[in-house]
Amino acid sequence: MPAVTVDDITSLARAAIPSADAVQRPVISITTAPQGLEGEGFPVHRAFAGLDQRLLDPFVHMDQMGAFEYAPGEPKGTPWHPHRGFETVTYMMDGTFAHQDSNGGGGLITNGDTQWMTAGAGILHIETPPSELVASGGLFHGIQLWVNLPRAEKWVDPRYQDIRAGQVGLLASHDGGALIRVIAGEVGGGAGPGITHTPMAMTHITVSPGARVGLPWARDYNALVYVLAGAGSVGTDSRPVSSGQLAVFGAGDALTIAADSVQESRSPALDALVLGGRPIREEVAWYGPFVMNTQDELRQAFDDFRAGRMGAIPATHAG
Repeated sequence: MPAVTVDDITSLARAAIPSADAVQRPVISITTAPQGLEGEGFPVHRAFAGLDQRLLDPFVHMDQMGAFEYAPGEPKGTPWHPHRGFETVTYMMDGTFAHQDSNGGGGLITNGDTQWMTAGAGILHIETPPSELVASGGLFHGIQLWVNLPRAEKWVDPRYQDIRAGQVGLLASHDGGALIRVIAGEVGGGAGPGITHTPMAMTHITVSPGARVGLPWARDYNALVYVLAGAGSVGTDSRPVSSGQLAVFGAGDALTIAADSVQESRSPALDALVLGGRPIREEVAWYGPFVMNTQDELRQAFDDFRAGRMGAIPATHAG
């Protein structure tokens, strides 16, 4: 899981630690992501499956793609499909994915890159492994997160952000035991490059064996920790977590993540995605590729897609 690494973590700025009077967030649930199939049949783990949407708000859906080793000819992607009413965030840690959309956005993302697509009023897009990955096979590991848009911004113009690995904000934990990659928002005094409609923070943290990280966290955000690899604990009461599990935290100003002293050889450290955002607290009507506020808006989205009002597949296109 290369993503972004540094040769000397002690050379980085140190993340702020929670204040002495900070309220530690309690862990209110830990769930294990079931496996499913996406697109043309690539396996994913459904990180948010079975959870009350009110605990996830402003996030709607998250898939962990991999980690797995493709044999030659096995890599699969998605066909062209529409979206409206939210943002898709695809973060690649291993392997390569190609994106193209009907608004002119697109490109390759790999090893720590992020594509941030605001569907807004409506867009068509496709995500596929490049032909060389299909031919050779190889390691593939990524995350796709769906971020809801508030009612007032569901009809914004579509937008695409190509966030390169080198743009990500990097911090060390206060004792140098963890590398903190800030992709969006502000965490511990570090800022990420992602421009968001919904106030939020997204980080990828690698915690060395035996290390513990305390992070200040915005009180008006929710807080979610999804374990990408490795084993450790969360919260001041050290609730155990491992790869493929999601911890949901309650209210407070700070959260705690720790890595077990002994990790298995395939995962030498604890890797976790730490997410939070300001809840929108609006009605959610979600079906397939559309996330709206009402059933009438969902029906209109399907009608608009069938009528070609969400854009057209480019003449030169992938897939």
